[in-house]
Amino acid sequence: MIANFGDGEERRLVLGVARSANDNAWRERLNAADSRAAMAICQTHGLPDVLARVMAARGVLAEQAPEFLEPSLKTLMPDPSTLVDMDAAVARVADAVQAGRKIAIFGDYDVDGATSSAIFAKYLQWLGLDPVIHIPDRIIEGYGPNGPAIEHLRQGGAELLVTLDCGSTSFEAFETARTLDLDVVVIDHHQVGETLPAVSALVNPNRQDDLSGQGHLAAVGVTFLFLVGLNRELRRRGAFQSRPQPDLMALLDLVALGTVCDVVPLQGLNRAYVTRGLAIMHQRRNFGLTALSDAARVSGKPAPYHLGFLIGPRINAGGRIGDAALGARLLTTEDPHEARAIAERLDQLNSERQVMEAAMLEQAGVEAVLAIDSRNPAVLLTGSDGWHPGIVGLIASRLKEAHRRPAFAIAYDESGKGTGSGRSIAGVDLGKAVRRAVDEGLLEKGGGHAMAAGLTVRREKAADLESFFNEVLKDDVEAATAHREVRIDAALTATGATLDLMDLLEKAGPFGAGHAEPVFAFPAHRISFADVVGKGHVRATLAAGDGKQLKAICFKADDKPHGRMLLEGRGSSLHVAGTLSVDTWQGTPRVQLRILDVADPRKSRI
Repeated sequence: MIANFGDGEERRLVLGVARSANDNAWRERLNAADSRAAMAICQTHGLPDVLARVMAARGVLAEQAPEFLEPSLKTLMPDPSTLVDMDAAVARVADAVQAGRKIAIFGDYDVDGATSSAIFAKYLQWLGLDPVIHIPDRIIEGYGPNGPAIEHLRQGGAELLVTLDCGSTSFEAFETARTLDLDVVVIDHHQVGETLPAVSALVNPNRQDDLSGQGHLAAVGVTFLFLVGLNRELRRRGAFQSRPQPDLMALLDLVALGTVCDVVPLQGLNRAYVTRGLAIMHQRRNFGLTALSDAARVSGKPAPYHLGFLIGPRINAGGRIGDAALGARLLTTEDPHEARAIAERLDQLNSERQVMEAAMLEQAGVEAVLAIDSRNPAVLLTGSDGWHPGIVGLIASRLKEAHRRPAFAIAYDESGKGTGSGRSIAGVDLGKAVRRAVDEGLLEKGGGHAMAAGLTVRREKAADLESFFNEVLKDDVEAATAHREVRIDAALTATGATLDLMDLLEKAGPFGAGHAEPVFAFPAHRISFADVVGKGHVRATLAAGDGKQLKAICFKADDKPHGRMLLEGRGSSLHVAGTLSVDTWQGTPRVQLRILDVADPRKSRI
């Protein structure tokens, strides 16, 4: 059942909640213009109100509805040649393929890098080549191409080096490649300045002279575009007259994985990648991805949640605290026994990573609270000698979520050199600030995206770095955090949270970064059950006035205000806001609510 919010001012309060347990105002996601668009979608296409509201709130107009509901790669994929240097990159690799040259792949150690490396390697293998993949060790080599690794690849017979998800700023490393007479092609997506390294081709939709409009793609998305262009060029050259063309569509499960895990906006081409990729993944074609899904206990139809929170962290665990090459090996193997062995190892590493993360987060959390109490910085910056550099990104993310401001976590070695990672909030460009810090001489190196960045800093410059970040980002942080609110798509009752509703919502998905999952408010539902389960989660049961019940879970919330309100509110009626999913535990599908916020109907109004 959908509640009618009615007409009135834009972004009206939902259920009158001006201050929830988490100090949020609950506001309609739809503004007045969105509401008119939702009505037009309903009237033009005969779609249910709830689906129309979700679509309109995400910027879909009535005339765009059919294309939105059926995102097509054919419709949304640009001509690869629109990216600067793409034709040069395609021609250079096509020459190497036809000549049977040894191609070396240099990828990043995260999921985006692993999937980019895997789809390129699998494509070359289909053509009968035997490429070598090098994923750098996060601790020993650091991020991106480096001289010793390039020398090793050249000595191993590499005649062409292709870097994926890295390389746009690797000036020194590529100078080494030049002295070794090793051509380099770069496929990347990281933000860069005006000066680029001298290579055969550098494809990056975020280079300043690229006007393709594809800067939202993850590296794996750019790599897939490159493969489309390469396949086209090889076909033009007659390379497939005596052999079948590679099945590019079979690679989309890996494209979807890298796209979701790199947290790029699930809009346009990215949404088409993920929609098609999830369908391919459900067919369980890739031995490694299937084995890791089983190890992560993924059940039912795969969704972005499974990729981002169950599968992705296990691949990342190899790059964080183990063998960085495990992920790419897993995703390229054609041996199901090897796939299971690697998946089990990654699952074990992920468990070890969780233990290390908990210990680091406890220390970082205390330091963050002290910093906020003493000087209330706009940007949190914390570090320690005993931290593992492979986990600092996770710590930064936790601090950002807990304190609602950008955060950096830094691991220092014995010499005082710190390896750090930062995570930002919407509206605050962290990558730009890090590049400015490099220009100011505060960092040895650094770079990244608006929402995430990495850096290398000396301990003696950490205080100056914190002051710099707070100076250049203070206004942006204040603007981004001025209004604490939860955007609500519609109101429901437990009776209306059905599998049929989930089928409807699936048409507007997949949901993720830049394409927010719908949030529903459940007004005055009785909390018939609430208790702590697992590692600080709160499991609850909501009951509607007609007695219909809805199972719910509130993750890591037993010590949070909304979790405590649930536990203390057993038997009483509370407003609850959250997202819906289908739980297939024990093979029986049922709708479950993931609780994001709670409000007391008696105390939440102004």
